[in-house]
Amino acid sequence: MKDFVIIGNKAVNGGKISLNDLPGSAGRMDVLCRCVTSALFISFGMRRDINVWLVLKGEPGPDKIVRFNGETMRSLNPDERSSGSLIQKALLVNASEEEKQSTPGVFVRYGNLAQLLSEFEENETKRPLFYLKEDGADVLEMIQKQESALLLENGVYILGDNQGVFEEDEKTIEDRGATKISVGPISLLSSQCITLILNALDRASAETADK
Repeated sequence: MKDFVIIGNKAVNGGKISLNDLPGSAGRMDVLCRCVTSALFISFGMRRDINVWLVLKGEPGPDKIVRFNGETMRSLNPDERSSGSLIQKALLVNASEEEKQSTPGVFVRYGNLAQLLSEFEENETKRPLFYLKEDGADVLEMIQKQESALLLENGVYILGDNQGVFEEDEKTIEDRGATKISVGPISLLSSQCITLILNALDRASAETADK
């Protein structure tokens, strides 16, 4: 299982959002929608072994977490409006601290980044955390090492939105012992980083299968 955690610094977490203005009125929700598409979709299918966690930190508050689960996902198309529509439906649910399903494969609850990351540590098998940053370890070099490749295959990947990761959240990530990794020296879109990570893992998996 692989998990992608996307921090939406300004992404709205309540009320009705305009599907015609996801970048503006929804607090750059378009960035998060592209991340959902990049993480879940492949040609003629969907990755079923992935969760995408959207941490919505905008107005009106408090923070909410929307989870897209590839295994049970239904009614999702590879475009921003489709993802945005499912997020909208999730935000209209009477949320609580317990996860509630808004549509098949989409869940919502109150929660923040610190709570979410702590949950990955509380499972029976502690999940490795990876923080995407330009000065991190090269993901391709890590994959060449068998042990690191296995960790990456079961990893939790944390990314910011178009504003990056703010200092408070970065401290939270570092306090959890996340390993910094990089897909290259140039800052890329979050959705592009997800594509590159999955491509690297796909290639490593194919090479292992051929041996």
